[in-house]
Amino acid sequence: MDPDGTTAAPRLLPWVASLLYLAVLAAGGYFAAAGLCPEPAQPVRVAGFVAVLGFLIALERVDRPGSRRRAVAFLALRLVLFGVVAALECSGFSRILFVLIPFLAYFSLGRRVSHALAVLLAGGLVTVLSITTPAWYTDPEQLSDLLMFGTGLVLAVSMAAVATHAERLVGQVARLATANERARLARDMHDSLGHHLTVIAVQLEKAAAFRDRDPAAAGQALADARASTRHALEEVRRSVGALRDGDGGFALGAALRQLVARLDDEGFTVDLDVTGDESRFDGAALIALYRAAQEGLTNASRHAGASRVTIRLRMDDRTANLVVADDGRGFSGAPTGFGLRGMDERLRSVGGSLSVSSAPAEGTRLVASVPAGSRA
Repeated sequence: MDPDGTTAAPRLLPWVASLLYLAVLAAGGYFAAAGLCPEPAQPVRVAGFVAVLGFLIALERVDRPGSRRRAVAFLALRLVLFGVVAALECSGFSRILFVLIPFLAYFSLGRRVSHALAVLLAGGLVTVLSITTPAWYTDPEQLSDLLMFGTGLVLAVSMAAVATHAERLVGQVARLATANERARLARDMHDSLGHHLTVIAVQLEKAAAFRDRDPAAAGQALADARASTRHALEEVRRSVGALRDGDGGFALGAALRQLVARLDDEGFTVDLDVTGDESRFDGAALIALYRAAQEGLTNASRHAGASRVTIRLRMDDRTANLVVADDGRGFSGAPTGFGLRGMDERLRSVGGSLSVSSAPAEGTRLVASVPAGSRA
């Protein structure tokens, strides 16, 4: 697409032009067969009329977007052929073919060229009428034909403008969908893999600290790190499966219990309380709450230095509320970080909300809420 608005609409052009060719063919053929022409239709003339229209239909199948020189050449060829069809056909309906010139030019040469050609065609018709038909402006039939032709030009250019705008919107939607999917994958990587890597790092540090003093505890920490690695791989497989099959099979309560079981330890205790029926909530909303719990636990373990975390999930007929509260060092000011931003974006995408409150030495409290809806 160039700055003048040039674009290609391959799905639109062939059938629009071809339908108009067929309409002209039907009108001209009927006039010839019914003997409505001012002079008897000659077989050679009718055959030429049909042949030229057939060539035009074939031309639409081979014409593809290319250089401006190619576009000008194809438009000039069509203009000549339209003139030939108009000369061979007696109904006068074939003049409607000329509205295709600005219509097709809109896509290949741009908006300004299309408008200029429409004005030139209208002016050309007035000039021809002035030369061939004296006092044409007093003839109701001629005036009606001119008004119809002008209306056709306006509709053709407007249709081209609408088609161009639709093509742009399709491109924008595709780009937005791609950007949203990238953001979603980035959130998944941060929330899921980031969480598991944090757990693995904690377990490896524990193994290193207890290697000499308590080999059994060190061995258990290594086993827990290996288990977390397996869980990380399972999360990757689950994410790939969600991309392929959707999120309908996700169970939030069971996922939270597995999450807590992997983290609960002597130096980091996690209490979980779940009440309510999660069948009222769709899969995307439940996964958003799960990621919020993951992020809250990761922040409590990695940044807050917490020793105890409490997770409360309450689900009723209208909302599901998840509260993650820790006894860590807390912070002052507004919360920052990619994880919290991603969590907020994920919750808002399903109609939910997020709030985080904290104060130095008073821990952090994260509240995530999503509305009820049909289960995915």
